[in-house]
Amino acid sequence: MELKRLFDLTGRVAIVTGGSRGLGWQIAEALGEFGATIVLVARTAGALEESAARLRERGIRARAVAVDLRDSHGVDALVESVRAHEGRVDILVNNAGATWGAPAEDYPIEGWNKVMQLNVTAVFLLTQAVARTFMLPQRRGAIVNVASVEGFLGHMPTRVGTVAYNASKGAVVNLTRALAAEWGRFGLRVNALAPGFFPTKMTAATLAQSSGEALARTPLGRLGGPDDLKGAALLLASDAGAHITGQILTVDGGATAV
Repeated sequence: MELKRLFDLTGRVAIVTGGSRGLGWQIAEALGEFGATIVLVARTAGALEESAARLRERGIRARAVAVDLRDSHGVDALVESVRAHEGRVDILVNNAGATWGAPAEDYPIEGWNKVMQLNVTAVFLLTQAVARTFMLPQRRGAIVNVASVEGFLGHMPTRVGTVAYNASKGAVVNLTRALAAEWGRFGLRVNALAPGFFPTKMTAATLAQSSGEALARTPLGRLGGPDDLKGAALLLASDAGAHITGQILTVDGGATAV
């Protein structure tokens, strides 16, 4: 097969959660540019529709669905919306996430629950629902979870503690491996991206405290940019990655190699 055809996503439908900005937007752009129909998902309807409109202006088929994935009813509503409009899901990108900063000894239970609910429980429930409704019957599907290098690392000394975020992303890493092992026989591939230090709205406060340390820990000498996650996401979502499952692809400028 021609190499460019391996990356072609024409005719496929991709759900991208947290897709209105940041890393989710990068991934949505990449998948849409290579032919996928994009279903952008986030809580805020206005910003979400603006992002979908930006994709449509570029000739990408895109639709916005505003739901709160922390609520199981939101997961059900999203699946029903996609069933009614697109009728299939070929790619699921679990990118929506939350963080909360506090020293571990004072970490509030409401912060812990908020982070775990969106970063772990919602990821599992949406993945389960999409697989059960679309991918398992199709005997085909690519699931890309967005983990983080924080799932492998401890605490950066110059910033407020993120124990729940780190724990949640570690859970995403092993959830990815467990689902890949269980669903491989059905033709589903489950992988994860582990971004390093990327400036986004969610990381703004953290990088304001520790951008110097982050740069010092990154051999390539810069933070992640607006195109740096696109190629990796496309690889894992397309037939170019057809024999890749259960893997965590780190995109961090070498930070975890130090």
